[in-house]
Amino acid sequence: MVTEVLSILNPTSGKRIIDATFGGGGHTTAILESSGCYVLGIDRDPDAIDRAATLKASYPNNFDFLAGEFSRLPDLIGTMERFDGILFDFGISSFQVDDPDRGFSFSHDGKLDMRMSKRGLSAFDVINSFEEKDLAEIIWKYGDEPKSRRIAAEIVRARKISQITTTFDLHMVVRNIFNSDSVKKKYSKIDVATKTFQAIRIFVNDELLEIDTALGQFPRLLKNDARIATISFHALEDRIVKNWIKSNSASIKIINKSVIKPSHEEIKKNPRSRSAVLRGFVYNESKAYTGEVDDAL
Repeated sequence: MVTEVLSILNPTSGKRIIDATFGGGGHTTAILESSGCYVLGIDRDPDAIDRAATLKASYPNNFDFLAGEFSRLPDLIGTMERFDGILFDFGISSFQVDDPDRGFSFSHDGKLDMRMSKRGLSAFDVINSFEEKDLAEIIWKYGDEPKSRRIAAEIVRARKISQITTTFDLHMVVRNIFNSDSVKKKYSKIDVATKTFQAIRIFVNDELLEIDTALGQFPRLLKNDARIATISFHALEDRIVKNWIKSNSASIKIINKSVIKPSHEEIKKNPRSRSAVLRGFVYNESKAYTGEVDDAL
């Protein structure tokens, strides 16, 4: 949804935009190509540093990159001038999904990891050491998985026999409890392990707290009437955005009255975009905008 993001951010010469989820630099590149504005890229993934360096070579005066979590934006940018806009593309990047060594996806066999920053507690640590009740809570809370208790019990049973070390190992453990055709039909649109993998990844990276913290720091980052775009990929992410908008409705003007979803053409080109939801709004903490926050939230 690059075109739609550009429409929301409206980058023009002289403006300053934060791409808080740099990833592969796709959105940043599109912003830079569309105008003479300045973009600051942020990403906690150390692998993004090299990709950012390549872009910096092409835009030496209009682009900079800082490594770190977007929840720490005020600390990262320090005394830099405030910005005219900010983009959040939540979730994981294609670079992370497609790299077996990162352990994010059961599409490839690789060691269980899932750490965006490559630091701290890994998925392997969670799966092989957490108590059964804690695993069940994580899978239910962050995956909305109705079979969270059975999955947690199966994980504990399996790891007593042998450590669960790879993405394929975990995938097979989860699939073991989905044996009947009637159960499989309920999960026909997604793989039966999708919710479990999502839950463990969100927990390992503390993704929801990251989002909530970042949204609360806008007064320290943004100029008056700054434009904000958020792309969410599941209800847990989007709910945080919606709740923040409602809590700050006096300072917000909704740009897109209904959420923007990817077109059929985009989904064909990039199937991973099928669950994306784009929201855009203008924020000004010192100004009371007229009108209610749209019921579409």
